[in-house]
Amino acid sequence: MASNTSLEFDKVIAVCKSLFLKKTKDYGTAWRILRPASITDQIFIKAQRIRTLEEKKVSKVGEDIGSEYIGIVNYCIMAILQLELSENDPTDLPVNIAEQYYDDKVNETKDLMFAKNHDYGEAWRDMRISSLTDLILMKILRVKQIEDNEGKTLASEGIKANYQDMLNYSVFALIKLDVGS
Repeated sequence: MASNTSLEFDKVIAVCKSLFLKKTKDYGTAWRILRPASITDQIFIKAQRIRTLEEKKVSKVGEDIGSEYIGIVNYCIMAILQLELSENDPTDLPVNIAEQYYDDKVNETKDLMFAKNHDYGEAWRDMRISSLTDLILMKILRVKQIEDNEGKTLASEGIKANYQDMLNYSVFALIKLDVGS
């Protein structure tokens, strides 16, 4: 089953990365100007929209839940990068450098996913997509609280780990939605 999960993960990420690279070619890396808290708010907007669509079942702007989960994946990667890049790093990254950073963060997060999947036995496969949405919203609230505490935690994982979990929950939802197959 793990090799199947790996293949499914890679297919979903290929869809997300394709959009990330197209937008990077269109806009550059303008997202580098955002503070991590602003990216957290962007992820919140996406997750809240998914929840609204799950409850109302109607979209007035024509984008589906899958596209919002793709947005969460990409914003999580941007957020992780913003945490790790300094203000001295260039704001305008060349596409090939942005792609390398993207790949590095995806691989790191995929490794985390496999470690957790080992311990949890791929429980996500039996979860509802709406539960994945709720978990993402909970993680966002945790990140916002940690940000309000200036990054300090007493007994909890940090901001990066929460972004990685949100990224993985989004990939799971996209696998369940059959995106990338």
